[in-house]
Parts: sequence; structure tokens; C-alpha cells
Amino acid sequence: MENKKDLDNFLSKQRREAEERDAKRRAQKHNLDYINLVSVKTPTEIEALKLVDEKDAREALLSPLKIIKNKLKLAVYDPENKKAQKIINNLKENYDVSIAVASKSGLEHTWEYYKHVEKKTGDITGSVDITPEKIEKIKEEINNIEDFSKKTKDLENKRTSEILETILGGGIALKSSDIHIEPEEKKSEIRVRIDGMLHTVSDKISLKTQNSIVTRIKLLSGLKLNIKDEPQDGRFTIELPDRKIEIRTSLIPSEYGETVVMRLLDPESLKINLKDLGWREDDLKIIRKEISKPNGLILNTGPTGSGKTTTLYAFLRKKVSPEIKIITIEDPIEYHIEGISQTQADPEADYTFASGLRSILRQDPDVILVGEIRDSETAGIALNASLTGHMVFSTLHTNHAVGAIPRLLDLNAKPNVLGPALSIIIAQRLVRKLCDHCKIKKEVDKKTKEKINKFIDQLPDRVNKEKYKDINIYEANPEGCKKCNGIGYKGRTSIFELFTISDKIEEEIYKNPTEIELQKLAKDQGMVFMQEDGILKVIQGITSFEEVKRLTGPIEW
Repeated sequence: MENKKDLDNFLSKQRREAEERDAKRRAQKHNLDYINLVSVKTPTEIEALKLVDEKDAREALLSPLKIIKNKLKLAVYDPENKKAQKIINNLKENYDVSIAVASKSGLEHTWEYYKHVEKKTGDITGSVDITPEKIEKIKEEINNIEDFSKKTKDLENKRTSEILETILGGGIALKSSDIHIEPEEKKSEIRVRIDGMLHTVSDKISLKTQNSIVTRIKLLSGLKLNIKDEPQDGRFTIELPDRKIEIRTSLIPSEYGETVVMRLLDPESLKINLKDLGWREDDLKIIRKEISKPNGLILNTGPTGSGKTTTLYAFLRKKVSPEIKIITIEDPIEYHIEGISQTQADPEADYTFASGLRSILRQDPDVILVGEIRDSETAGIALNASLTGHMVFSTLHTNHAVGAIPRLLDLNAKPNVLGPALSIIIAQRLVRKLCDHCKIKKEVDKKTKEKINKFIDQLPDRVNKEKYKDINIYEANPEGCKKCNGIGYKGRTSIFELFTISDKIEEEIYKNPTEIELQKLAKDQGMVFMQEDGILKVIQGITSFEEVKRLTGPIEW
């Protein structure tokens, strides 16, 4: 039996190779390209398949493969086939058609994708319409993680569109920032990120259901269905009655299938009030003064997910006015802001942060936001823009505010430009807020109280120290409550540090200072460090010592 099996495999392989050789000869005969639709990784786009009915495609032995604007790529078995010629001529009325010859086996491979073409083609447009009734029903049914978990238990018997609607609706109802769908050996897991922490909703989704969900997400996001061993990124929109929620999708290959992360960009989460972001009054006074100036470079530093973009958007909203022009270059555009011209970086079209910034400057803007300074060219253009009368906002990946200066010097920023161009550098992190409904007041012992009082006394004079004399320290309730999903925390706020570029700092930049030297100078000129800002929020009962330590490290009194 083993020999017979080997012989069958050998003969099958020989027939396939002969079939492809025959397709090559037909391509040469008609002076057309040849395409192997089985072994070559050739994307078959659902949008292209929609141009020809499956029945007609099979009868004419052809298949649309790819469509870009008015250019259509088509695979055919026999270009002289009358049915094929009729379809091709009809398509040529609206498209620039390029033809390649393929084998029947190859065409059969592409026809398999017709099963993903929805009968109502309007459903797959990159936008999901969730009616007010549906979203309200989801909100009524899913009020916490436990409700969400119960809701996922009966997903297996639902249509794929209903499954995805339940997952997305639950994520929106719980104000999740991300939804993770992760295949494992036998089952798939669904997790949601709430206030920066991941929580498991279900670990019992079958791999078959998971694959159906992934296919649906790919369709909505405009991704290639037959690409499963390469990362893909896309996006689609959920239409709610009062707003649009952008969903950014990321798929990567893993051991047991494709792992999906959907980031929910809900405009409701974009705070527009500067004070609501977590600023202390003394720092907020400095911020308001600096962003009211006509020019300067304001940098916000921190890792991914630390709230940098939200803070810079709040600055932009403060600057919006009919009298000034504001342009951004982002990667990608996370939220759309009225009154601002927003552009998206596209490296494939040579529209990078650097080239985009150069183009933006020709538009005579007053205020510019650059998504991130990553290279020497972008850094140089941003700094010079600041010196030539523009207000520039941007981000930089450093751990502390003072670390931005050594980083910019590493990017070959000229010291004689860097000092005068910089206005302020911010660093921030997002800490979880204690649930106001179940947080537990903590008794403060004498030794801790002495440490706290000493800490408050050494703060710079600009800080309103009297505000912090009434010490109220709380901790998270380990059991939580319904309001906080049994977590003990609900919502997040920022902790900041604000590094102002004084004459002394500007002078020091010429000496190529280390981060340690800059931290000492910053402390001498009255900077409140991020951890210190966190401790002040602990004293006010906003967050806990555990949260501050988690994000800033051990507390050194």
C-alpha cells in the first residue's frame, strides 16, 4: 500500500507538472504571461472576484485576480474561448485588463475564494453597520467581563457576522482599547485590554470558528485571504448612531493559526479638556503658556500606549482657530479632528515623516504635528521649522523627558539649533485609577507619614503643597465590584514630568550632556519627576502605590 501511495503521488505530481507546461505553451502561443495559481503566492482579491459571477467564471474558465483603481488582472485557460472573450470585452469597457494564462487546476484554486463573496456585496465595504437597536441590546447584555464571557459560550452556533458583532459590541461596551484573538493547540482565546491590562473573555472558541472570524476580519479590512504566513495590517469602521469607531487590525502568523489584534479607536475616549488628562495646576500653567506661543517645539516622550497621542491631540484642539492653519502627518491617523488637515504617512509612496514634513511646510501652516521623530532628517526639519515661526508638536521614544536631548543629539541635531528650537519636553505614563465605588482606605503609619511629609516639603515652590497635606491613601479592593468588573481599578489617568528648556539647559546642550547630568539640572530648576507626580496622585487617593511602582519602578523616598 505504501508503494502504491508513493506511485499515486508521483503520477499526480507528473500530471500537475504536465498541466503547467501545457499552460506555459498556450501562453507563449498567444504571446501572453503565464501564471501558476497554485504554487506561486498570488493574491486573489474578493473585490476582483465580484466583477464576474462564479457560474460565468467557471463556464468561461477564467478568474479575476487583482484590481487596482482601473487596472484589472485576469487569469484565463484559453484566450480564444468565446465565453471568455465576451467577458473580457465587457470588462475592457471599464477596466484596463491584463491577461495571463493559467491551468485548470490553478483556476479551480482561485474559484475556491468565491465562497467568501457575500451575496449582498454591499456588506463588505470596509464599514460595519451596527444598528442602534443592536448596540443597545449588546450594552444591556454585556456590563462586565463576566457577562462578556457568558455571551461567548454560545458563539459556535451563530453566523460569523453575528460572532464578530458580539465580540466587537462587547469590546465597545466595556470600553476596551484592544481585542485579541489568539489560537492555541486545540482552542482559541479571546482577550480584551481594559485600562492597559488584558483580561480573558473566553478560552474555548474552536479553531474552526476562529478561522471563520479571521476570514471575516480580513474581508472587512481589505486583506488577502490566501496570505497566512505573513503579517498583514488593515482597518475598517463601525458605524454607530452617534459616532464612527475605527478598528485597526493586525494579523501575524503563529504556531496554530493567525493571531489577531483589533484596536478600537473610539472618539469618546479622546479627552479634549487638558485638565482631565491628569495635569497638576502648576504644570498646566506652564503648558498653557507654551502652547499659546506662535512657535516652538514641544515633544512628548514615552513608550507605545502611554497616552502621548491623546495629549498632543488635546494641544491641537486648544490651538484650533479659523485664523490659523494646522496640518498633521501621522502613521496612522488615529482620530479625526475637525478644523485640522490630517495626512497619513505612506512610505511606499515615498511620503515619510521627513518628506511629508517638507511638503507640509510649503503649505504655509502655523501649527504642525509630526507623529514621531525617528530619524536625523525628520529631527532636523522639525527643529528648523520651530525656529522659522512654526509651532511643532511631536513624539520621541525615550523613557524620561531629559532623555530626549541625548537622543536628538544622537540623531545629529545641531546643538546651536536644538537649544533655541526646543520649548518643553514631556514624559508620561498611564496609571489605572482606583475604583471610587470599592477602593479601601489604608491606614498610614507614623514612619510612612513622616516620609510623605518630607517628600512634600522638598517639592518646588510652584507646587501647591497645602493641597497635599491632607493625606488620603487607598488601595484596590482585591474582590472589586460590578462597577469595575471585579478588578479594583476603573479608568486611567496620566502621570507627567515636564522639562522646560531654560537658558542654563540651553547652555548645557553645547557640552553634549549625559542623561544623569540633565536630570540633576532639571531637579535644580524645579522639575517634578514622573514618579513624584504619581506619588502626589496616590496621596490624593486617585491611584495606588502599586500602580506607580508598576510603571516607574521602586519608590526611593
